[in-house]
Amino acid sequence: MNIGNQIKKYREQLKISQEELADKIFVTRQTISNWENNKNYPDIKSLSLLSYNLNVSLDDLIKGDVEKMKEIIDEKEIKKLNFYSKILTICFAVLILLAVPLFIWLERYAFIPMGIVFIITMFCALKVEKLKKDNDIQTYKEIVAFSEGKKLNMIDKQVEIGKRPYQKILLAVGSAIITMLICFLIGLLMNFFLN
Repeated sequence: MNIGNQIKKYREQLKISQEELADKIFVTRQTISNWENNKNYPDIKSLSLLSYNLNVSLDDLIKGDVEKMKEIIDEKEIKKLNFYSKILTICFAVLILLAVPLFIWLERYAFIPMGIVFIITMFCALKVEKLKKDNDIQTYKEIVAFSEGKKLNMIDKQVEIGKRPYQKILLAVGSAIITMLICFLIGLLMNFFLN
């Protein structure tokens, strides 16, 4: 971030000390020093007061920092999406692979560990859906591009938006078929092991 350099540059152009600027924007001299040395970042109110007292537009004061902040936010969002997606995948694998053995060994007590895994799975699924909604990504291509830190160009984005209704239908039908197959296989396995 270069806002500290900007604050220092405009303060020195006006030939005022850190203490004088601090008095004008109701902070301590140490706070101004921390901002100028990029140890921390001014809040919105302070930015507004800095802009006014340094006789510079807010845009000029934070030039370059907005893009940097967007990159940091995008990077955090990507890490969150990847983290929750990994946990979700592990939980699905646990639910599928351990369902039959747990119910055979623990009988009705299998609902306890399966319930815990189910709650974790639903929590992660909700987090993933919120991240997808917040970043306007829904189709597979959009999700892959986002998880790689890329953005689709305008034409590709519009094509993907056009696919969304069809993909939702296919997702619902595909999920129903997979669920039926898993239930059928679990039933076969339980019948095989219990008889």
